[in-house]
Amino acid sequence: MKRVRIIAVANQKGGVGKTTTVVNLSASLGELGVKVLVIDADAQGNTTSGLGLEKNKIENTLYNAMLGEISAKDVIQESIADGVDLIPSNMNLSGAEIELVSLDNREYIMKEIISEVKDSYDYVIIDCPPSLGLVTLNALTAADTVLVPVQCEYFALEGMEQLFHTIGLVQNKLNPALEVEGVVFTMFDSRTNLSIEVVEEVKRILKPSMYSAIIPRNVRLGEAPSYGLPITVYDSKSKGAESYRALAELVINKEWK
Repeated sequence: MKRVRIIAVANQKGGVGKTTTVVNLSASLGELGVKVLVIDADAQGNTTSGLGLEKNKIENTLYNAMLGEISAKDVIQESIADGVDLIPSNMNLSGAEIELVSLDNREYIMKEIISEVKDSYDYVIIDCPPSLGLVTLNALTAADTVLVPVQCEYFALEGMEQLFHTIGLVQNKLNPALEVEGVVFTMFDSRTNLSIEVVEEVKRILKPSMYSAIIPRNVRLGEAPSYGLPITVYDSKSKGAESYRALAELVINKEWK
């Protein structure tokens, strides 16, 4: 039986390039010929939009699947990126935190959803909300690994301690096999000493977990979401596209025990 890798992309600090990483890493993996399922677990629905779907016109989303109103396979939609399917989200998901509290096995609902459909995919990539609530706990409980995007700015390490503490709790209580996939730097500007200093500081602290691919601050990368396109489709030859392809190569070639 093939090994399906389930990667949660998480950082409770907003604006770090989390959704950008989910959209463009997934599209880059799809280009390499693997089959990817993206789960948009953020009620903002930006991953859904970034992969070419109109989030506010979608009737059935992750929210409906988590409440057991519809099967996982009936929620899946094709995205605009080759090889990438999507379980979409919109603002309806914001009510899930409250509605899930009363359910049995509430931390395992996403794991059950994924188990229904994962055999059709090589990778499942989950875009976690920018918080450490019940939906994020579901994602971490379902995942094999956690990928952490880190913005190259002064407060890069702010909140990471809390995230790693939460990962530790999940390992102890809910998902002992959970590992850190890696940390990837985003919004890197080689012209500033600050970006270079942040990279060196985070490497010093987290060196076993660093990915060598660094995502630059790139105008085309910022424009792509407004067109509902991953950077690999919007501007295939841009530095942003090249950087996410490099990250996809590293992810796909990572050895697992």
